[in-house]
Amino acid sequence: MPKYKRFSDTSVSEKILDSIFLITIGIGYLFALLNLYYTHQGRDGEPGLSVQDVVIAYHGSHNQTRLGAAINGPMEPNLPNQAAKETILDWINHGVKEDEFTAKVKPILDNNCIMCHSAESGMSIPHLTAYADVVQLTETDTGATIPALVRVSHIHLFGIAFILFFVGRIFLLCEMNVTLKRTYVALPFIFLLLDISSWFITKVIPDFAYVVVSAGGLVGITFGLQILICLYQMWLYKPKSVPVEM
Repeated sequence: MPKYKRFSDTSVSEKILDSIFLITIGIGYLFALLNLYYTHQGRDGEPGLSVQDVVIAYHGSHNQTRLGAAINGPMEPNLPNQAAKETILDWINHGVKEDEFTAKVKPILDNNCIMCHSAESGMSIPHLTAYADVVQLTETDTGATIPALVRVSHIHLFGIAFILFFVGRIFLLCEMNVTLKRTYVALPFIFLLLDISSWFITKVIPDFAYVVVSAGGLVGITFGLQILICLYQMWLYKPKSVPVEM
């Protein structure tokens, strides 16, 4: 009997279970990337996702308001048309007067935004139900707040770490050089920690956005390769006769 368990030692039922889990997690990660794209793209006023969008998300633009950055970026798809967007931007640029807000801006927000941006939604995002709430968002955009970064960081660290752990446990059944395996199983965790810590640094040093993009991309690459290698070794790879240490 081999001393260390490999995919060749597992039953077909276990391979099917592992494969379905890995494929489902992989699809989920692709949707997470799409969500990331739609959340941050367009913040700089240009179509698509760029490093400058990441800078604005964490450091702020410092030359436009929080509301302007939102409707130029992630909130733009929630508006009915370009005219609605221009109406809000014009109101911001012309002095955020309360009577103009009531007549022109509030109907747009009421019809398209307050289902989420209100106290009734229970969501921890800015409220857009009253002039006093909205006018606070017409101040210069200073990026993500530290409490917001802490909240998102702990969610990511708990959730993604569990996913990486379970995928890593399956990856340990692969047959490869033991040093390479030990290194590779740790890399996604290292890049994840670098990615999240870079959020806080980018808040102060905007050029660190390049590290955010690089580390986040490396998380996806190492994570995706683990899935592909596992699927290959489960179903296509012909194992060696000598067991490899885990």
